[in-house]
Order: sequence, then structure tokens, then C-alpha cells
Amino acid sequence: MYIDFHDETNTVTSDYVDLLERLLQFAADKEGISKEAEMSVNFVDNKEIQALNRNYRGKDAPTDVISFAMQESVEGEIEIVGEDMPLALGDIVISVDKAKEQATEYEHSYERELAFLTLHGFLHLLGYDHMNKSDEATMFKRQEEILGAFGIER
Repeated sequence: MYIDFHDETNTVTSDYVDLLERLLQFAADKEGISKEAEMSVNFVDNKEIQALNRNYRGKDAPTDVISFAMQESVEGEIEIVGEDMPLALGDIVISVDKAKEQATEYEHSYERELAFLTLHGFLHLLGYDHMNKSDEATMFKRQEEILGAFGIER
């Protein structure tokens, strides 16, 4: 899987990017995602993610992670995916500020929080959601299974 990382904050070290790339490749393998798939992970500050959250979700507050799935159908949209095209999964946007805040709040490492948010965003790209209790239980169970198998525990 091809993963394009962008760090608008210039604070996410190459060690973290390497860890997150390995985690995403591991999760993609566990989920049966094509090696031809493409996605991006973007690191921003609270101001930037608040603007995205306001513009795309109607919530004028910073959040920790937002996913923009390319595989979701929108009514009236023209289908452009062909057999020869790579599978474009979408984009994950993570607030570095929120990741640091939540690592402190939940009393675990910044590394663990970044990994959790990255995987959470990835699962959203694959169609997992937490809009109701049943879906939430399924998604959070899968997150913990993958993080645990990868070696990232609470």
C-alpha cells in the first residue's frame, strides 16, 4: 500500500512516521487491502482541524482525527474507478495538538495516541463507524485487536 505522509506542523519525527507506516501496512494486511491501494495521512494543528471539522462536519471545534473516505458513494456522483486504477482509500487528518492533549488525559504515550488515531482513521476509510453502539463495539474491538497484535498496548 502506498501511503503519503504530510506534516504541516513539522513536529512529527521520522521515527513516528515509520511506526505509523508499519502499523498501517500491518492493518491493511489484516483487513485484506490490496497492495495497490493508496491513502494519505496529514498532521495538522488544532486550528486547521477545527476549520475542517466546521466545514465538513458542521462542528466548530477541534477534533482529534477526521477521515475522508474515497470509496464512499455520494448520490449523483459519477463512478470513475476502473479496473486499472489503484484503490484510492482516502485521507486521514490528525491533530497533533489533540494527540498530545489526549495522551496526557488518557495517561499513555504520545506514540500510542498517534497510533490509535491513525488506525482509527484508517478503519473509517474502510467503512467502519461508531454511529450506534453495535458498530462502535465492532470498530473499537477491531482497533484493539490490531493494536495488540502489532504490539501497542494501553
